[in-house]
Amino acid sequence: MKITLLLIISLPLVLFGQTGGNHTFAFLDLPYSARSAGLGTSFISVKDQDLNLGIANPSLLNKKMHQHVGFNQGFLASGINYGMVNYARSLGEGLTGAASLRYVSYGKQDRRDETGNKLGTFSPGDFILAAGVGKQLNPQISVGANLNMIYSQLDDYNAFGMSVDLAGTYELEESNLLITALVKNAGYQFKSYTKGNRAPLPAEFQLAIAHKLKHAPFRFSLLMHHLNDWDITYFDPNLKPKKDPLTGEEIAIKRAGFGEKLAHHFTYQVEVLISSNIHFRAAFDYHKRQEMKLINRPGLSGVSLGAGMYFNRFSLDYGFVIHSAAGFNNMFTLTTNLDKWKK
Repeated sequence: MKITLLLIISLPLVLFGQTGGNHTFAFLDLPYSARSAGLGTSFISVKDQDLNLGIANPSLLNKKMHQHVGFNQGFLASGINYGMVNYARSLGEGLTGAASLRYVSYGKQDRRDETGNKLGTFSPGDFILAAGVGKQLNPQISVGANLNMIYSQLDDYNAFGMSVDLAGTYELEESNLLITALVKNAGYQFKSYTKGNRAPLPAEFQLAIAHKLKHAPFRFSLLMHHLNDWDITYFDPNLKPKKDPLTGEEIAIKRAGFGEKLAHHFTYQVEVLISSNIHFRAAFDYHKRQEMKLINRPGLSGVSLGAGMYFNRFSLDYGFVIHSAAGFNNMFTLTTNLDKWKK
């Protein structure tokens, strides 16, 4: 236990990452379940029977997920779709194992030569095959780990890598309080698309805390992300100092201060538990808003919404992510317990 917790705490200190453009296998960061999509695209702080959360944070894997199967499908612009299928099984002695396959399909693309002549079509795709295990150490503490095998095929170019996720969770059921830590996507690209162009994976350290109000149907969560990289604000390198038209003095380019940098690390999440059968969700990610909004039409960039319906044999979830006025993301999840279908 002490060794596992030490790894969780110390790994982020040696990980270096950026939020975009400087790493490979960016599809690792897609929200592969509707519940996560509806709660800001990354949700890791509730321990219940939802297998999809256990795939994202292996320390959430528990015996309530035994024989659960999940089917997830997301839709992006231009016919791109992605999804995940997964399965969990209780292994006894506090152990729960899970396996998953995540994929991204980019549809048919035209293959052209350097002069623009069409040479046929190809169908690029990305895949993540993963296996994980969670262990309940005592009533309050659980730990978990995932091993991910990553493959990407883009016409004649392909790449291969592996990564691990390490997590630990502390839960006080009587206080409806949960605290969790997750190191995800820590790994290596063994084969790059082209020789000599190996790139780092999008390794990230996250902390999250969730609290369910005792006498109200609200569960609030706070996700702190990209904690291994303090400054995740964007600075345009093409900006140049301007001169004040009245005084002629040079106006320095404004850069993000402490408060702005801090704000980029938080995602605010809330679930409204209308009943045991109906849940509504909403989240706001300031970092995604600043990265994705259109300058003249920021709209609801950074906001995501969702809902879940729970029945005896299966559950249905929907997530809606607002990237900007120019694009949205829809995600659907169907989860069922195989034991419920046995006669």
